[in-house]
Amino acid sequence: MLVRAATSADIPAMITLEKHAVTAAHWSQQQYEQVFATNEPRREALVIERDGIQGFLVARPLDKEWEIENMAVSGPARRHGLGTRLLGEFLDRARGTGAEMVFLEVRESNHAARALYEKWAFVQSGRRKGYYRGPDEDALTYCLYFA
Repeated sequence: MLVRAATSADIPAMITLEKHAVTAAHWSQQQYEQVFATNEPRREALVIERDGIQGFLVARPLDKEWEIENMAVSGPARRHGLGTRLLGEFLDRARGTGAEMVFLEVRESNHAARALYEKWAFVQSGRRKGYYRGPDEDALTYCLYFA
C-alpha cells in the first residue's frame, strides 16, 4: 500500500471511485480540478494505491485547523485497513503543519466512517440538520484536537 500526494492526473480515478461511494461528497470535475489549481486556496489531496487508486482524501487548512472535505475508499477495498492508513497519513501531515484541530462532517447513516473517525479519537461535536441532499440526511460534525 502506498499513500502519496494526489496529482491532477488522478482526477479521473478519484471521480470514478467517488461515484461508486454513495456516502462520499459528490463533486464535479471542476471542483476536483480546483483542488490542484495553484491560484485556489491550498488543499491537501492524498491517494492510497494498491493495484490502482483505492481511496482518496481531500482536506484544506484553515489557520491552525484542517477540514476533511471528502474521503472515499473503493467498495472492494473497504474493511482492509486502507481508510485507516489514509486517514493516519493525513493526520500525521496535518500535525506536522502545526495544526491544533481537524474537523469534518459525515452522514449520520455512515456508520463505518463514524467508527473509523472514532477509532482515531474524533469526537462528535454537533449536528447539521438536512445538510446532505440525495438522499436528504443530517450531517454529524466531528473534531479531533491534537494534544
